[in-house]
Amino acid sequence: MPGLKLSHIVSGVIAVLVGYTSSVAIIFQAIGVLNLSQAEANSWMLVLGLGMGLSTLILTLRYRMPILTAWSTPGAALLVISLNGVSLPEAIGAFLLCGTLLTLTGVTGWFEKISHLIPDAIGSAMLAGILFRFGLGVFSSMEGNLPLVAVMCVTYLAGRRWFARFAIPAVLLVGTLFCAATGAFTTGASFDFTLAKPVFTWPQFTLSALIGIALPLYVVTMSSQNMPGVVTMKAAGYRLPVSAALTVTGLTTLILAPFGGYAFNLAAITAAICAGPEADENPATRWKGAAVAGGLYCIVGLLGAAVISLFLIAPKALVVTIAGLALLNTIAGALSSALAGAAHREAALVTFMTTVSGISFLSIGAPVWALLFGGVTALVLRPKRVTG
Repeated sequence: MPGLKLSHIVSGVIAVLVGYTSSVAIIFQAIGVLNLSQAEANSWMLVLGLGMGLSTLILTLRYRMPILTAWSTPGAALLVISLNGVSLPEAIGAFLLCGTLLTLTGVTGWFEKISHLIPDAIGSAMLAGILFRFGLGVFSSMEGNLPLVAVMCVTYLAGRRWFARFAIPAVLLVGTLFCAATGAFTTGASFDFTLAKPVFTWPQFTLSALIGIALPLYVVTMSSQNMPGVVTMKAAGYRLPVSAALTVTGLTTLILAPFGGYAFNLAAITAAICAGPEADENPATRWKGAAVAGGLYCIVGLLGAAVISLFLIAPKALVVTIAGLALLNTIAGALSSALAGAAHREAALVTFMTTVSGISFLSIGAPVWALLFGGVTALVLRPKRVTG
């Protein structure tokens, strides 16, 4: 890509690092519930990586926006508790139905119409709430690994003061070197760097699996993943082609479901990394960071489960701190936008606090309840029209 910068490469690497380390353990749990063979497990990791990478590349290169996709993390958590007693063919049948529903959501366009009704202040407040725990993670990590976090924070401050464009790359480099010098990386892991192969499973459709797995998987993916993903892009100043993006992720799910690609959706947190100012000062060229992430997702997917272990040897404090520092500017910008206007300030505050609370009712996550509570607050407190 012409004009590729170091910041694009670093933001793409951080996005992939955060994307895998934050939820790959949940995927392994779901694989364990189904008692998959090693070949089947490798197939899952292959198509999950390729699905994210290819759909990200398709959307990013087509629309020149930092549109990242992801596997459904809450969907994986749902599978861990709902796959007991379910055979792999039944699970594949449920994944196919979920992919069909996701595709229809994109084709019909109803979700995009709803997303345009969200006030900018409420959307920014929700984004700030979603990312807030990553900012807090920088400080909570000090309790378990103060030397590492302190070195990274000092590097960040020095970078922001003297070499702002390279602050985050410097933090990542210094943190990695510190871990290598102190022996903080977990060693002793064995790696088999061979290309993973897809394993096809014929689907079996049963009413219990369709109702107990497919429908909840669709609902949780739409509410806890796609909605925050749309709001993240909107808060970053991009007019996301919502329907087209959902159609692509839905079709990706349909195509890859028989091989273990249970659900794909718009990303929020990793998208914020590539859509923020740390990725590029120019919003028009930030898509290159997302393209880097898409390429890396494909590479990691092709190498199967072997490379995943590389993400697990790094100290948690390293991943949490680099993610939090990379998102600080995005969090600050979202909070500033959310509270700037007096008209929606209280509604934005309600949205922010609800998101941070992490509440969940009826299998619907905090971000959706935050939009609901914030929207109701905005409607009730909207200024009265002066008549006469």
